Amino acid sequence: HAVVGAQTSDLEAQLELASGFKPHVAVIIVGTNDVTHRVPPRVSVRRLADVVTQLTDDGCEVVVGTCPDLGTVRPILQPLREVARQWSRRLARQQTIAVVGAGGRAVSLGDLLGGLFNEQRDTMFGEDRFHPSAAGYANVVSVLIPAVAAALNDPEQDIIDAGQPLRVMSLTEAAAQASQQPGTQVVRSGRLASVLRRRRLTFARS
Repeated sequence: HAVVGAQTSDLEAQLELASGFKPHVAVIIVGTNDVTHRVPPRVSVRRLADVVTQLTDDGCEVVVGTCPDLGTVRPILQPLREVARQWSRRLARQQTIAVVGAGGRAVSLGDLLGGLFNEQRDTMFGEDRFHPSAAGYANVVSVLIPAVAAALNDPEQDIIDAGQPLRVMSLTEAAAQASQQPGTQVVRSGRLASVLRRRRLTFARS
């Protein structure tokens, strides 16, 4: 039921459309259009938390890909690009706190739209140079798959820094740390939180 161009305010209606299903896991990627439409982060985050709470209360695992760093999207010209960077990073941190607090799993998309996307703009972005292409979306999905698998209790998902003591920290600190690296997952650890970094694949269009 996901729709390109949707804002967080549209999630409630999408949830209604899916009311006849009993999914094991729901994946939500939202936030970019809230930034471009200047929706106050507190409003956006409250709406997201409400939807995650509804899903988790119904026994559904929830994985949320937080807002990517829009400062890496070239078609957004300066100084607006820097404004978009600050706004999107702040929203991503607040989304992480809200999602984990509501019982979901937050996965940072961070600067995923930079790096490889800037090096291979012709293949990673669609015709509008703003939305990802099929290959671009495959890379977005690749950072979410480990969290989805973990939510379904797949033991094959390895943590990159396995063997190291799992560090717990405040949820605010975990959210700030996760925002710096795409693919980083934040999960609740009692009243605190842990940051997990998992392996992912990189897809390119041939």
